[in-house]
Amino acid sequence: MDGVGRESPVSRTRTRTRTGQATARGERRVERRAHADYTGGVYGSMLAASVVIGAGTLGSFPRTELVLLLLLTGLVFWIAHVHAQLFGARLAQQALDRRVVLHVCRDEWPIVNAAVPPAVAVAVSPLLGLDVRGALWLALSVAVAGQVGWSVAAARRAGASRRLLAVTASVNLLLGLLIVLFKIVLTH
Repeated sequence: MDGVGRESPVSRTRTRTRTGQATARGERRVERRAHADYTGGVYGSMLAASVVIGAGTLGSFPRTELVLLLLLTGLVFWIAHVHAQLFGARLAQQALDRRVVLHVCRDEWPIVNAAVPPAVAVAVSPLLGLDVRGALWLALSVAVAGQVGWSVAAARRAGASRRLLAVTASVNLLLGLLIVLFKIVLTH
């Protein structure tokens, strides 16, 4: 600003440049969200529920082991999906560069994200007064809720009608309840 309260031409140029950069970043973020694929979240939630079912024989620190098992399984499956995308589908279609690798890593990250809520549920279960069995059921419930939530978010993002939102929620709830049924059958 000059002494009269007006902005100098250099200052205006810097402001426009910073504003333009922020706008471009914001537009890229909105575009990424608009093209977001929630498949990994649905898949990751189902994976987390399956991990909880298979966690019947935990050792001396069952909660810690289950939290680690959930997070590490999500991470391993994320790596597997990134590898499959990069070397399966994409290698034949385009050369790999840093941008492509980072894009695929970001696209597949919901698999790991989906493991976090059930892991947190297990971690906070002692605060809720739950024993290990209760922690397993809480984690399974959170994973199924996540599965339904991710599927509804995907359908909503795609512009699905309310009817289709209800259908996808119902199908994913049914799949989640099937996993719960497996847990009941396997533990009784």
